[in-house]
Formats: sequence, structure tokens, C-alpha cells
Amino acid sequence: MLYALLAYHVETEVMSWTADEDASIMADLSRVHGRLNEQGRLGPAARLGATMKARTLRGPGAGVVLDGPFAETKEQLLGFYIIDVASEDEAIATASQLKSVNPSAVYEIRPIAFYLQGAAIPTTDAAGDVIRPSR
Repeated sequence: MLYALLAYHVETEVMSWTADEDASIMADLSRVHGRLNEQGRLGPAARLGATMKARTLRGPGAGVVLDGPFAETKEQLLGFYIIDVASEDEAIATASQLKSVNPSAVYEIRPIAFYLQGAAIPTTDAAGDVIRPSR
């Protein structure tokens, strides 16, 4: 069964990390990612760009594009994982592994009702610049 793990964090805290602090957390997360990849359980994962660049489409009909994510919490959605596990308990256990190395993050665990893999798209760096095609 597929689950989405939505990674919430206080964006200003993440942005305050030094390059070394960020690299350390990313290295720890990469070890968890590696284990999940070896088990064939990790799908797409992404670190999202700054919320100040986010836009929201809402309203009736074609809707209106508004600036910002308009989150109703102190944390913002900063990334996500798609995992393939047998049960909700396994999804929670996987989120616990991620949280163990990134303890101030919040992970929302949500079953996926529909998943469409789509075509490979280019990989981007933190600035959104294409760094290599993914395949």
C-alpha cells in the first residue's frame, strides 16, 4: 500500500541552519533513504522550495492564484516522501525512522488513493536550477 509522508518543519528554523548543520541532517536522512531504497520501499521524495515562492490556486471555477501557501500551522510543508509499505503501522514506523534523525520535523502520514508515476523529469538544485535529468 502506498503512503505519503509529508514533512513539516518551521521554515525559519531550517533556513537558520548553517551549511554544515544542513549537510549533517541531509546525510542522516540519506542513510534512512538508502535503507528504504534497499528494501524497495522509497518512491519519489523532494525538498520543496521556499514558501515565499509558493502560490495557492483556490476559489470557484478556474480559481484565483494567490501568493503564499497560507498554512494554518506554525510549520510549513517542506518536503514529502512516497513509500510502499504493507500497513499503516509500517508507514508510521518509517516516519519514525525519519523523525529519529530530524527530530524537530513533523511528519503527516496519509494513505494515497491514486498514484500516477508520470514521466521522468529533470532534477533541480535548491535554487531550482536543473542539475541533471533523472531516469
